[in-house]
Amino acid sequence: MKNLLIIAMLSVAYVSNSQTLSYNDIGVLFSKEKINGTARYNAMSGAFGALGGDLSAMDINPAGAAVFLKSEFSATFNVRNTQTTASYYGNSEPIENDYTNLSQTGGVFVFRNYGSNDGWGKIAVGFNYSIANDFENMWFAQGNSNFPTWIDDPNDPNIQYLNSDGQYFENTTSGKNYKYSFTIASQYNDNLYLGASVNTYDVESYQRILLEEYNNDGNGNTLDASLIQELLTYGEGISFTLGLISKPNENIRLGIAYQSPVWYNLLEDYVGEDLELYLSNTNEIISSYSGINTFDYKLRTPSKLTGSFAYIFNNFGLISFDYIYKNYSKISLSNGNFVTENQSFLTDMESTGEFRLGTEWRFKNLSLRGGYHYEKSPYKSAITSDNVEGFSIGVGYKFRGGKIDFSYQKDTNTAPYNFYPQYNQVNSANLDFENSIFTTTIVFNI
Repeated sequence: MKNLLIIAMLSVAYVSNSQTLSYNDIGVLFSKEKINGTARYNAMSGAFGALGGDLSAMDINPAGAAVFLKSEFSATFNVRNTQTTASYYGNSEPIENDYTNLSQTGGVFVFRNYGSNDGWGKIAVGFNYSIANDFENMWFAQGNSNFPTWIDDPNDPNIQYLNSDGQYFENTTSGKNYKYSFTIASQYNDNLYLGASVNTYDVESYQRILLEEYNNDGNGNTLDASLIQELLTYGEGISFTLGLISKPNENIRLGIAYQSPVWYNLLEDYVGEDLELYLSNTNEIISSYSGINTFDYKLRTPSKLTGSFAYIFNNFGLISFDYIYKNYSKISLSNGNFVTENQSFLTDMESTGEFRLGTEWRFKNLSLRGGYHYEKSPYKSAITSDNVEGFSIGVGYKFRGGKIDFSYQKDTNTAPYNFYPQYNQVNSANLDFENSIFTTTIVFNI
């Protein structure tokens, strides 16, 4: 009993200063939606706000559903390769992981010549499933900060483990944010498209961290500490999107779309402490387990405004540009005591711009595509390399009754991760991410 009381006292700092994702981290994570749609959409880096005619384009601007000339169905599979390098006190640890997903499926039904006498010539109804964000990854960091945090011997007050032999940190995440969009759109007088969507979300995020310390007292006695924390967050959300696409002439397309905040109802299961200490002087293991804490709360993400422009080169090709604006300081948490977290959103976050550029060129039944995208980090303290930057390429082949598309995307960014947030003396680990995604889409005309 004495050992358990002592180890509980040693653990207080780690319970109150978790290395798992904070509520502010969760707010930012669930506010992001990645470029993760059909292969054509991905190949053009998602620059589809003024174009439409693609099932993933409906997620950006629902007016794009009315651009379809005929009904169709599509299904998309992708393979993501993520390379993560964690640098910590001069030591770098690279790791590579592969993940496979059914990343998109959906359909659109086009009803032509509807209400043609009053200018409304077409109505389209669509449904699209996509993965708004994929949390699967694993990385580890190790090095020596020369700053031990478990320094007291539970049995002998004369022994202190003031020397550090190193630290090891392992981070495993899983889960996804699934998005389901239900869209209705219509065409007016061949030069105006209007649309609206209701979007629902089904989110689940799991994180497991392992922190190990290896300390000694300088006299041959060692203390090995192992801490495990787990956080499972899951729930549902809803938002709506309104959009229009205008055709001033045969070559120019203009688009604007507004997506409301996503209102989430979330539940978390938090395992705050699974701690184990090994003491070499007594050859004993002391362990402590704090159990599972459950808590539910609400999250509101920022709204999103997308402005789009496209130029069409007759039937030969096109260039498309999207700019997406989001203000992350508008994230808010409720149904709990979140005064500190909401103030942190206001002081630490800022508005961001996301730039997407895409092009497509047609050669009979063959299409070649490319794109570039850049997304600014929402953290005011971020450095330039924390911004996401990448490119994409792709090819498509049209056959009777459908088409098949392929794409490749690559983007990079960096991020800090502080697994000793309660100690200013310890530096964060520096993470370097490189994501590559191979996507295949099959499309059938209905």
